[in-house]
Formats: sequence, C-alpha cells, structure tokens
Amino acid sequence: MADRVCVRGRPGRHPHTAPTSPSALNAGGGGCPHHLGDFLSASASVTAHRLAAAALAAGALVSVATLPASAADHRPARERVEISAVQADSPGRDDRSNRSLNKEWVELTNTTRQSVNLDGWTLSDDSGHRYTFEHYRLAGRATVRIHTGVGRDTRTDLYQDRRAYVWNNDRDTATLRNDHGRLVDDSSWGHRRGGRH
Repeated sequence: MADRVCVRGRPGRHPHTAPTSPSALNAGGGGCPHHLGDFLSASASVTAHRLAAAALAAGALVSVATLPASAADHRPARERVEISAVQADSPGRDDRSNRSLNKEWVELTNTTRQSVNLDGWTLSDDSGHRYTFEHYRLAGRATVRIHTGVGRDTRTDLYQDRRAYVWNNDRDTATLRNDHGRLVDDSSWGHRRGGRH
C-alpha cells in the first residue's frame, strides 16, 4: 500500500518511509494513522524550510547593512598624497639669502597612479604660516618640493616666495590639508625646546 497522509482530513502522500498498515488505517477511522492528523505535504514542508532559511539570510544582510557609519569611519584611510620628506634646517649658514631659503623645503609624493588636483590645498607650520596651492596638479607617482624662498614654479618644484625662514629647525610640524580643510597628512620633528632660524 502507498504511504498516505491526511491534509485537513483528506488522504494524501505520507512523508514517512514505512508504509501504513491496514490496522493502523482502521484505528485512524478513515484512512489516516495519525490522530486527526492535519499535515502539510512533504513538498510544502521543504518549501517552508526554504522560506525560513531565506528570511534568516535576509535578516543577516539587513544587520550588516544597518551597521553604524561610525564603524567605517574608524578605519584608517589610505591617503593618496603624503609628506614624504622635510628639510627644515637649510644646509650652510642661515644668512636669509634666497638660495639658503630655497634649501628649506617640504616634499609631497602622490602614492597612486592617478593625478591629484591640489588646487586650494594648504601646507602650514605650527606658527600659522600657510602656503596655498594654486592651479597645480600632482601627477601619479610624482613628487614635488615646496621651497620657502622665491622661484619659478615647475612640475617638480614650487615656491612660497617668502623672504624669511618658515620651518623651525628643532621642533615643528608640517601639516597638509585639502581644499575642504580636512587633514591629509602631517609630519613632526624635534623636541620641546624652541630654536627658530
């Protein structure tokens, strides 16, 4: 005899592997061995399990999607432009000549293959001296030096056009910010004791 099951009191296919005996059918009073057995078919049961699994998976995705934005904000961002070198102490005598001033410089490097528009970016020291980049784009994998003195700007050298030294020999910080004022990189050196040029 084929396996059978009752679905709302009607006979149907039975999910058990063992066939139902005639005595069990008689005991059920009408063809079902289960007491008033309201059952779903085996295929319906599988579908229900699949729906439940899909709901759990969807819940997990929603949980990931609703993580607070602050969690991502704490990840260190890899900047495309960095302060790669600083020569705060101009070699030789500090005679404030333009040649000596231009031996004081800060070097920036673009660490990516794409060019970066530095227009509006600033480079400043602890004392508030600020240099603003104008109409300058740093090529990919390229380096530019920002000199303190007067000179003619090129792709590899920019000039602040100052008549006095900017960077403190013993202690200072070079700070690079983008055109929105956000910190891009900084570089500090020296000890607490002062000592300007």
